Amino acid sequence: MKLFKNLVKTVLFLTVLCITLVSCSNNDTNTPAPPVIEPTNTIADFVSNNEDYSILLEALQIADGNLDVVLSGDGPFTVFAPNNAAFTAFLSDNNFDALSDIPTDILSQVLLNHVVSGNAVSSTLTTGYDVSSLSTATPNGNSMSLYINTADGVVINGVSSVTTADVSVDNGTIHAVDAVIGLPTVVTFATADPNFSVLVTALTRSDLTFDFVGTLSTANGTAPAPFTVFAPIDQAFIDLLEELGVDSLDDIDETTLNATLKMHAVAGANVLAASLSDGLTITTLGGDITANVTDGATLTDANDRVSTIIAVDVQASNGVIHAIDKVILK
Repeated sequence: MKLFKNLVKTVLFLTVLCITLVSCSNNDTNTPAPPVIEPTNTIADFVSNNEDYSILLEALQIADGNLDVVLSGDGPFTVFAPNNAAFTAFLSDNNFDALSDIPTDILSQVLLNHVVSGNAVSSTLTTGYDVSSLSTATPNGNSMSLYINTADGVVINGVSSVTTADVSVDNGTIHAVDAVIGLPTVVTFATADPNFSVLVTALTRSDLTFDFVGTLSTANGTAPAPFTVFAPIDQAFIDLLEELGVDSLDDIDETTLNATLKMHAVAGANVLAASLSDGLTITTLGGDITANVTDGATLTDANDRVSTIIAVDVQASNGVIHAIDKVILK
């Protein structure tokens, strides 16, 4: 009898155990699987995973604006990415011992000057000012212009060359560059753009008694900046030499050249093309000229010579440039 009772107890125990195991098995089957986290390969990921961009990564992390988070977002963005050697040279050239010596707001704007909205692969880049960066360190808060030169590879603002193009990532494109792209002044664009080579030669003539380059390099927020520069292209100077009956700039005396160059710069104003109007008097460093916009924007000097504005709103950190097709005379 005792043996029978023990056998019944054993059977009951095994029955309960089986029911419990089946129940547990059913519960396991109904438990949802953990979500699969797909690996990402954003711009921020690329920088983080490449040792040669460790300084860029540090810069993105310490600059204002949480830029490392921004470049993890959807985008798309195009980034001209300076490597460690480029940042080391930038720090040395600007007398900084470390990234921490750069004010974080300025560092942010420098970094943003390497970022373009959209997916700009190298085949879409053309020579000119068609691309603007996300930097807004400008007198009017507008986007900073970039001068792209594709005559021999891709060069940005005359200072930074693309060494590896079209690195595709989840949220855009990366172009590796060999130099940090600083915040450009109006002088930066004049020296970078070969269309202004004669103008640069004139501005830097050794006998000039006015320091045009030094003055036009003045940072925004410090007088006499900002500037509006009406920049004659090379052909405009070639035409001027013919008009004056001389062979070269060296044949123009210092007083005349000095006065002529001053007619092309306005101090204390960042005048965009949209602000021009018919009959508008513009006071330059050398005297007054008159703007008109009907049938195309033009400038008329005191000699009734008319210059056509052929390119507008090249936005620098300390002013704006408009290209013109005729030299303005006093």
